[in-house]
Amino acid sequence: MEQKKGLLLIFAASVLFSLGGLLIKVIPWQALSINSWRCGISVCILLLFAKVTGKKLKLTPGVLAGAAAMCLTVSSYALANKLTTAANAILIQFTNPVFVILFLWLFFHEKPKKLDIITCMVVFGGIACFFLDGLSAGNLLGNAVALFSGLCYAWVFLLNKIPGGDPLWSTILGHAMCVLIGLPSVARETEYSGQIVLCAILMGVFQLGLAYLCFTIGIRTAPPVSASLVSGIEPILNPVLVAIVLGESLSGLALLGGGIVFISIMIYNILTVRTENTKKELQKI
Repeated sequence: MEQKKGLLLIFAASVLFSLGGLLIKVIPWQALSINSWRCGISVCILLLFAKVTGKKLKLTPGVLAGAAAMCLTVSSYALANKLTTAANAILIQFTNPVFVILFLWLFFHEKPKKLDIITCMVVFGGIACFFLDGLSAGNLLGNAVALFSGLCYAWVFLLNKIPGGDPLWSTILGHAMCVLIGLPSVARETEYSGQIVLCAILMGVFQLGLAYLCFTIGIRTAPPVSASLVSGIEPILNPVLVAIVLGESLSGLALLGGGIVFISIMIYNILTVRTENTKKELQKI
C-alpha cells in the first residue's frame, strides 16, 4: 500500500514537471536565469514544508551528493530546453530508468536481469536516432546536455538509497545551489513583463516546488526503477503542451527515437509488474 501511494505521488509530480518544457520556452530569459528564479520559489515552499513537519537538516555526505545530483539535473534540463526542442529534451532525459538500472548494479550490487539489459540496449538505440537527427538539425549539443540530465536524474531517483541520504534536504540544497549559480544571469535580464513574471512564478510554484514536494515524499516508499518508469507521463504531456501552444514538432527521425525509448520502457514496466505479480501468486500457493 505504501509503495502504491509513493508511486501515485511520483505520477502527480511528473504531471507537474511536464509544464516545464512549455514555460521554459515561453520565458525569454537565459536558462540559468529561469532556473535560478524557479528554484528560489521552490526552496521557499520546501523549507516551509520542512518546518511544518519538523524535518531538520542533517548535513551528511549522502545529502550533499544528492544535492549535487539535483542541482545538475534541473540546471542541465533547463539548458537543454533552450538548446534543442522541448520534445527532444524530455524524451532523451527519459532515458533515466536505464541509468537507474545501471547504477543499482554498479553501486548497490543489484544485478540487472536479462530484461534490464535488453531494455538498455533498445533504449540506447532510440537515443542514437536523436543524435543522428541532431547532426542535421544543429541540436547535437542540446541532445548531449539532455542525455547528461537523464544521467543525473537517475541519481535523483536513488536519493533514498544513498547512505545518509535525505530526499527533501537534498532537493532543498540542490535548488539553493541553482539559485546561487543563476544569480549573475538573473541580474543581466531586462525583460520583466507581467506575463514573463507570471510564468516564472508558475514554474517555481507548480512545476518545481509542489512537484518536488510530491516527489520527495513519494520516493521514500516507491522503488527507484518503478518510480522512474511511472514518470513516463512527463515525456508524453511535455511535448504535447509545447506543440499545442507553440507549434513545435518532432522530426521523423526524432519521433522514431522517442517512440523507441518510450515504448520500450513502458513494455519493460508492464513485464516487470507481471513478473512480480506472478511471484506473489506462487508464494501464496
